[in-house]
Amino acid sequence: MMIKLFLALCLFPFSTAIQAQGPAPDSQIKQMTTEVLEIIKQEKDAHPDKQKKMNELVEAKVRPHFDFSRMTAIAAGGNWAKASAEQQKALTNEFRTLLVRSYSSAMSAYRNQAFEFKPVRTAAGDTQITVRTQVKQAGSEPINIDYSMEKTPRGWSVYEIAVGGVSLVTNYRETFNTQIRNGGVDGLIKSLAGKNKAQDTPAAAK
Repeated sequence: MMIKLFLALCLFPFSTAIQAQGPAPDSQIKQMTTEVLEIIKQEKDAHPDKQKKMNELVEAKVRPHFDFSRMTAIAAGGNWAKASAEQQKALTNEFRTLLVRSYSSAMSAYRNQAFEFKPVRTAAGDTQITVRTQVKQAGSEPINIDYSMEKTPRGWSVYEIAVGGVSLVTNYRETFNTQIRNGGVDGLIKSLAGKNKAQDTPAAAK
């Protein structure tokens, strides 16, 4: 009896640590993708002009898994450190909206295709990995959608997405740098806010 109790006490912290790590990164991406595709399919079929609603639902699904702050920092490059805390927050909010729309648009193109999720093996010391998925298309080459992820205290978080080899994050760096040179960080925030607001209009959604 004492031996069983001793083993239980020894194993309890270990089992708790495993649970705290959360789901495996590939399982996490698979579940998120499945939920996002279901939202896109339902909202596209039922509300073809309500893009904003669909994006809000998609954001609710991806937000726990995406590190939008780091994504924004990557897109902003060296300009990120020059921005104030308030500017960083405002820029992250606007870029998050833009990223969710870009991601939703990319996934909408493949909502009826089959997805294959490549298994990932992680070692205890791994802090960064890439979860690779493929969109199977009849009569053509599969499309790769790769998620770069980092291990954080709250689990694995996505900080970069590449669709067909094209990054959804670093692809904005040149544009960001140009806009910051011309109008500063506030100018970039204003530009992103304007684009996001324009996308919310029914005419833009169509």
